[in-house]
Amino acid sequence: MSNASNTVYVLNGPNLNLLGLREPEIYGTTTLDDIAGMLEDRGRELGLEIDMRQTNHEGMLVDWLHEAQAEGARAVLLNAAAYTHTSIALLDAIKAIRTPVIEVHLSDPSKREEFRHRSYVGMAAAKCVQGHGAQSYIIALEAVASGEI
Repeated sequence: MSNASNTVYVLNGPNLNLLGLREPEIYGTTTLDDIAGMLEDRGRELGLEIDMRQTNHEGMLVDWLHEAQAEGARAVLLNAAAYTHTSIALLDAIKAIRTPVIEVHLSDPSKREEFRHRSYVGMAAAKCVQGHGAQSYIIALEAVASGEI
């Protein structure tokens, strides 16, 4: 990474590789590649470098959170998807690092099924941005750039 202090990790969890196809009535038709492009463009305007990743594996998200701190990332935008509601491992990983984490969701989990109302990620995240579709990522990135996080 050229300037770690300006790098923002954008970590995406399970099934987000299917954005654009998966339940478009909930998640919209924007793909993860579309979101990556939007973030790259906005990041460049804000002087931030985007490190965008996706995995369907919980442990990989934990490893990437650790890496974000080790590499001196400015912040992490984390859409843990279903792991948001199940992963104590992610909660512990966020608590274990100093790098601020912003929880990101395309939909608003509080307006969905009851089991989605609890966020383990949110118990340790510095901020949560949800319910704005793909724009949730941009709002979160702008919070990092403004120094809010």
